[in-house]
Parts: sequence; C-alpha cells; structure tokens
Amino acid sequence: MNIISLSPQAYVYGHEVFYKNQLYRLILLLTITLLSFKLAKAQTPDDAILMNSGEACVLLNYSDAQFDHYWEGSGLRVNETIATVSRNTVMPMIAVGVIPRLNFYIATPYVQTSSSNPNGGRFAGASGLQDLSLAAKYELIQKESKVGNFSALASIGFSTPMSNYLSDYMPYSLGLGTPQFNYSAIAQYGFKKGPYLRISGAYLWRGYTEAERDYYYNGGSFYTPWMDVPNAFAVNGVLGSWLFGNRIKLEANLNRFQSLSGDDIRAYNAAQPTNKVETTSAGILGQYYPKNLKGLGFVVNHIRTLSGRNSGKLNSTSIGLTYQFGFLKKEK
Repeated sequence: MNIISLSPQAYVYGHEVFYKNQLYRLILLLTITLLSFKLAKAQTPDDAILMNSGEACVLLNYSDAQFDHYWEGSGLRVNETIATVSRNTVMPMIAVGVIPRLNFYIATPYVQTSSSNPNGGRFAGASGLQDLSLAAKYELIQKESKVGNFSALASIGFSTPMSNYLSDYMPYSLGLGTPQFNYSAIAQYGFKKGPYLRISGAYLWRGYTEAERDYYYNGGSFYTPWMDVPNAFAVNGVLGSWLFGNRIKLEANLNRFQSLSGDDIRAYNAAQPTNKVETTSAGILGQYYPKNLKGLGFVVNHIRTLSGRNSGKLNSTSIGLTYQFGFLKKEK
C-alpha cells in the first residue's frame, strides 16, 4: 500500500468523486510520552494475550494483498479485464490495559486499491480511511497446571465507516460500508516449554449499506439503494510456539470465513455487498522482540486463500512494528 495523500480519490466509470478526511486523534497516540518500558508482545482482539492495567501497545502495520483469479459462485475464473487487483492497507492500532484481565482496542485502516490493467482508465482504484474499529477483550478463565496453562477469553467489537466511500464499487471498494458488531470466543492451551494451540470463533452481525443506484438484483429485484449485507461467522485455528526465551514467536494458522446468506456473483456482473462470501485460508506469522530494544517488536505475516466462493483468490503479506509501554506509575 502506497500512502500518497490524505485527500483520497476514486474514479468510477469516468466520474470523479472526492473524499476529504482527517486522520483524527488516533495518530497522536503514536507520540504519547513513555513513562515506563516493558518487553512487548503485540496482541489483537483475537489472540489470548492480555496486557496488565496501565500498559498500552501501539501497532503500525502495512499489508499488500493481490489476486488475479476470483470465484464467481463456486467457479474459479481469471481476471480478464482488470488483470491483477492490489489492495494495500496501513493500519495503526492501539491496545490499552485498563483494569486487570480487560483490554480495549482502537484501529483505523487506510486502504488503497488499484489494478495493473485499468481498462483504458475507466476503472481506477480508490483510497481513503476505511472503518473505525473498537473492541474489548476479557479473560474469563485462567488455569495453570504442571504441564501448561489454559485460558478462555471473550471479545466484542464494533466498526463503522470513517469516510463516505463507495461500498458497491467492487473489487476496488475500501470496505462494505456498513456498521458491524462481532462477538468472539477464544480458548488456548499452552505447554510450559513453549508450544500452544488456540481456537477461536466469531459471529459477525452486519447492517445495511447504501449504493449509488436505485435498483439491484439479489435473488429478485430490489428497487432501493439499500443493500442488506449478510451476517457471517469465522473460525480460526492456530498452532504456535515461543522460542529463544520468548523473543521469537512462530505461528501457523488455518481460517474459515462464511456468510450466512446472500447471492452468487452473476455472470458478466461485478461483485456486490449482498454476495455470499466463503473463504478458506492458511497463513504463517513470525514475531521478534530484540533483547537490546525493550518495548519494540517486529511482526511478519503471510496468508494464502485456498478455496472460496464469490471472493478473490487473495494472497496477502504484511509487516508491522509494535511498541509497548506503561502509562501509569506503579505503586511500590
């Protein structure tokens, strides 16, 4: 993803639409005065890591995703007109430990989409702020034995569009343009010597998104610009291990995403937010925490789509930088 300007543009069939946005106060969090330091272990709302109260961790992540094939329904097709579609994302995120066993998260991705063959200029990508995402994660169970540790956590999240992007401009759209709630359950068992197994499941409730047209087809004719985005569930399995005194973490993951309703992409038509999307993907992740740079962490992740329905055969690589610090002085 190449960030060029904070005034993103999108070109749709020769018509120019300008989005004017501000990066709000989140970026200011990246310059918080550090009061104390601790070895960082970057975390997300979907893992089993929790920070202590009075600690925060900032993440700046860059990902590059591409596809030149897509599934039209269950049939795999090549991108004849638009060639290779690229989706680049810069995402700042901050996680904060508020009280024991409870963490909060906030993230605002900046997305840029493009095509290697823009069809004579009629199709060009879009860029801009996508959705504001908020989440909370709580540890319900923590049990330790002679062999290892078991933990169970729950998280809840909410996201909503931060800019007036075109959700019905697929595959170049920045997002689905709808409010979303997600509810997750996480269970992890870790052995004393490092390896661990984690399983998580999430239910995603989605609302309506507004298209720039008054008619669309979804198993029937709808004379309205409001599209019902299907709800979905996601399942994730992870096998990982900490190595070299917990300074290196390696993970292999298998992921399944499936919409609970929706229609298939019609022949010679573009995808739309009402489509029933299914994907199975696998990935690897590595994190490194330098001994002499306390608080800093580096993360690399690669994901490949193995099978799908009404989705691109996406391959994604991301790199990130984390920094963890304490913002409250601890009592003696």
